[in-house]
Amino acid sequence: MPIPFSPRRRLREHRRPAASRRPETGTDPIVEFLEVLQAERSASPHTLAAYRRDLQDFLDFLRGQGRRLAEARADDVVTYVERLRADGLKPASIARRLSALRGFVRHLLREGALRRDPTEHIELPRGSRPLPHTLSPRAAASLVESPDVTRVRGLRDRALLELLYATGMRASECLGLRLEDVNLTAGYAVCTGKGRKQRLVPLGAEAVTWLQRYLAAARPLATRRRDCGRLFVNPRGGQLSRQSLWTIVRRAAAAAGLRHRVSPHVLRHSFASHLLENGADLRSVQVMLGHADIATTQIYTHLPSATVRRMYDDFHPRARM
Repeated sequence: MPIPFSPRRRLREHRRPAASRRPETGTDPIVEFLEVLQAERSASPHTLAAYRRDLQDFLDFLRGQGRRLAEARADDVVTYVERLRADGLKPASIARRLSALRGFVRHLLREGALRRDPTEHIELPRGSRPLPHTLSPRAAASLVESPDVTRVRGLRDRALLELLYATGMRASECLGLRLEDVNLTAGYAVCTGKGRKQRLVPLGAEAVTWLQRYLAAARPLATRRRDCGRLFVNPRGGQLSRQSLWTIVRRAAAAAGLRHRVSPHVLRHSFASHLLENGADLRSVQVMLGHADIATTQIYTHLPSATVRRMYDDFHPRARM
């Protein structure tokens, strides 16, 4: 029996954000490629939406050249890259688009939908990677300790900041924590990172102490009528938003008297930098940060350590004027 048409149902489907919709099955090669990414790599809705935009932009470019994808040549890819540069895109953004295109083309080659790879001899642009901004250990401590813990909100903020600095979690990982993901007795948390990969991260004594205080005195007050199950909640018991997390960090930085702009990721950078400064090995830091490639973690080895700074001050003839 056919399902009766429902205008309300059709309206709900129309209003659903594109990034949250599962790609529909069909003959569209982009849709099929996105389905593969979603199934094999657990790609997030944000990643799928970005790939869709990037790939559609290239196909639109080819159409403007009067060619289909099966007729694309290396010269077309070069011309496309030059257009992106002329539009003011940074090397990292261009590299991301080329990476998406390269994965798409290789998928089509495996499926037999293409006979040649127009991206085969195209090199990804390499831009200079800026060094991460970090706080000194004293500044990080001042920021983390700045909330007013005599207030319910301040107790929550202190526990959240202690956790971020103690674990180096990404903002999304911290906000996604559920109550059962944290074992305060054993001193660890289970966080879910990119690609839905889970990892264990140790909790320091300070983080455990403030999480215990938050769970005992602050969180129950916020969840009297509603409890979303997340570790950190807003005053109404709902999940804390990303915007709220940024506000918490910025408010703490201002209270600590820090002049530079501070984001949740700065605490992540500071976590990694301070571990390496104090003798932690690179591989262990990579595991705690959840980096798939150790080359990503190596960026922190380019930061001047406290030991190097002391050596410079002691031995350079013009270090102290």
